[in-house]
Amino acid sequence: MTVKQKDSKHTPMMQQYLRIKAQHADMLMFYRMGDFYELFFDDAEKASKLLDITLTQRGTSGGEPIKMAGVPYHAAEQYLAKLVKLGESIAICEQIGDPATSKGPVAREVTRIVTPGTLTDAALLEDKRDCILLALFIHESVLGLAWLNLAAGQLRVMETSQNNLVSELERIKPSEILLPESLSIAEIFNNPRTLKRLPLWQFDAGSAISNLTRQFETHDLSGFGCDDLSASLNAAGALLEYVRLTQGTHITHITTLQVERDGAYIRIDASTRRNLEISETIRGEKSPTLTSLLDTCSTNMGSRLLQYWLHHPLRDHTAIQDRLESVTALIGKDEQPIYLPIRNCFRHIVDIERITARIALKSARPRDLSGLRDSLQRLPEVAHLVTASCHGLVNRLAQLIISDKTLINLLKTSLLAEPSVVLREGGVIADGYDTELDELRALQNNCGEFLLQLETREKERTGITNLKVEYNRVHGFYIEVTHAHSNKIPEDYRRRQTLKNAERYITPELKAFEDRALAAQDRALAREKSLYHALLNTLSEYINQLQRIASSVAEMDVLSTFAERAQSLGYNAPIFTNTPVIEIDTGRHPVVESQVENFIANNIQLGTRRNNKQQMLIITGPNMGGKSTYMRQVALIALLAHCGSFVPAKYARIGILDQIFTRIGAADDLAGGRSTFMVEMTETANILHNATAHSLVLMDEVGRGTATFDGLALAFAIARHLLMKNQSYTLFATHYFELTRLADEFEQVKNVHLNVVEHKNHIVFLHKVTEGATSQSYGLQVAALAGVPASVIQTAKKHLIKLEQKNTVQLDLFPSIPNKIEETPQDHPIITMLHDIIPDELSPKQALEKLYLFKKIIVEEKDKKIDRH
Repeated sequence: MTVKQKDSKHTPMMQQYLRIKAQHADMLMFYRMGDFYELFFDDAEKASKLLDITLTQRGTSGGEPIKMAGVPYHAAEQYLAKLVKLGESIAICEQIGDPATSKGPVAREVTRIVTPGTLTDAALLEDKRDCILLALFIHESVLGLAWLNLAAGQLRVMETSQNNLVSELERIKPSEILLPESLSIAEIFNNPRTLKRLPLWQFDAGSAISNLTRQFETHDLSGFGCDDLSASLNAAGALLEYVRLTQGTHITHITTLQVERDGAYIRIDASTRRNLEISETIRGEKSPTLTSLLDTCSTNMGSRLLQYWLHHPLRDHTAIQDRLESVTALIGKDEQPIYLPIRNCFRHIVDIERITARIALKSARPRDLSGLRDSLQRLPEVAHLVTASCHGLVNRLAQLIISDKTLINLLKTSLLAEPSVVLREGGVIADGYDTELDELRALQNNCGEFLLQLETREKERTGITNLKVEYNRVHGFYIEVTHAHSNKIPEDYRRRQTLKNAERYITPELKAFEDRALAAQDRALAREKSLYHALLNTLSEYINQLQRIASSVAEMDVLSTFAERAQSLGYNAPIFTNTPVIEIDTGRHPVVESQVENFIANNIQLGTRRNNKQQMLIITGPNMGGKSTYMRQVALIALLAHCGSFVPAKYARIGILDQIFTRIGAADDLAGGRSTFMVEMTETANILHNATAHSLVLMDEVGRGTATFDGLALAFAIARHLLMKNQSYTLFATHYFELTRLADEFEQVKNVHLNVVEHKNHIVFLHKVTEGATSQSYGLQVAALAGVPASVIQTAKKHLIKLEQKNTVQLDLFPSIPNKIEETPQDHPIITMLHDIIPDELSPKQALEKLYLFKKIIVEEKDKKIDRH
């Protein structure tokens, strides 16, 4: 419906609604009316479909029917959660006026805006996943990114190449993206995440600097190391202004700005993250993945940090070593590991990180604060245990989880042991905290005694033995008398309510007491609300301390989890070196081994060894033989090591690593107009352009998406480029046996294969990596295992024999250099003729005739061999 603010045909309430709705035209608006949030017109139609709620119609306004759909006020959160998951933004319009004194519609205004990227309420957030709001801006071909975890108060910025946009989106996984109206990037629009267009002026450089310095209360931004990041600062300024608008308050818990540089983490592109199944399977499921295997964290804060670490493997060996030493210390040397009591204590710790954000935004609930109080009182026992047993990083973290005694005392003295769930019911502030509240409560608590005394007196006065003096919320205080004693009712009794078997009365004395008691109840609730809001303001002074405690608990939780997983799963500490090497003894795939019985471990050696750089492994073997598992486990072991975790191997030594690339499998991108082969080649091109000598590259079946000769030629050229140009650590799995001859040409190439045992046309996969190339592909045997009809297999065998005889499939692009000349029988006709030839006496014509003769002899011999077969 078109908004017409001045149209007198609209009712006063609809005029109010349309005026407010016009300011939030791109959002659904929850308009508070009594015990419901109502949606009108187009919003009602949309919400009824999205939420599966009833669409009704009541009256008209402006000559149009008023379409309505509503949700109960007390159940609004579940509906908000569903809308947010669908990518919708919602403006919450509350009644701020008093219905009893309002002339015309009750005054209303939007008090909160809920968007997918600005969630802080526990009911709307996923416990183990961060909710990220990201803004991007492009300045002079530089992509500037700024992203905020509002529930944790963490703001980060970075600048990178525009080519890295998809990779960064996959890494950060924003719930909502802000970008200028004029910016058009195809990768964004092909992405299902929620987009929000903002006017270009909101990304103005001057305004951005002003917003940021005002937020951090600094003169400039030089202390954050971001002076050279103009594009990302523009994005950060727009992001902060957007958050202020949605929250309707100052964001006090965003106190710093973290700058991420490209070289801080091992770079992993989008396809590699998907192929390694770090936190999602290729099908988009949460399990089984590396995260689901490792996440036994005791707190939600730890679970979120664990996932962050797994997507951000470090390159700083010193920082990695600190983590590894911490894991070793937490395992300890005694039968009782140190991590056990830490994890047991942390199971009782609430989500301090998110509660801190709600304190800053003045939206924390009573149970948030009581949980915070109980958690802060538990943490010193952990700190004492760790301080006595550990050193280094764990010891430093233990000191940081201890809170100020004044903070704990404030929470202990101000809150009841078990406060009410919501403030509007009262029962939150502790007795003895405020004298005025205590007096008002005393007046309410004396009600019972007064009513008993009044009941005794009235029984004596009236002679009615079953007379009752009681109270309920609907009718207040009353004296109840059964109809059998109606003739004994005194004159000062005034009828209040008639029941089936009794009458309820009020007396002047009881009425006077009721007025005092109910007034005390209202005043006590108002006083309690005032005290609670004052408490939140006081707690805001401890925001930095609470954030420090939350981050330290989360880090200690992840390190304790690494220790527990290492001991439970048989992981060992990796060794880091500056030598370019990846050496793994008895390595396993962490996820696959948890899903199967009797997982077969394997070794790998890449890099410098005995003055020889073994740079590439050519891996052959049948489908289902374990090639992809073997390659992925190498990448996952390297990734875990750089996260500071122990690894699934007996021994692992890893050198400098800057990037991990995978080219494993592919799906078409029909929406983007790309075939499966095009996707494969795009990913391959990215690797060939960006991989370095310190990169780990996994290539699986490159070139299989096109004609045999084209694919083989491409695979050969790609392998040579990786060897000669990129010089990366490379695992190259292939069914093109011709590629195994690269080992004859390059000493840094080694052939390995996955073993199988064949018996009576059946095969058994041994999953063991062995040196050398495989002798055949076993494609027909695998097809038989898959259930392909026997008649088809027999037909395929016959055709395969013909193809091999005609030699039409195999193309010798790079003949090997023989180590020795094969011996030829000395009585062969050609040998005999060669002995008789004197080259210097032959004319060119005679030499050519001899060559034709030799060729004729060879062809005749070849035809005879084919006939015998």
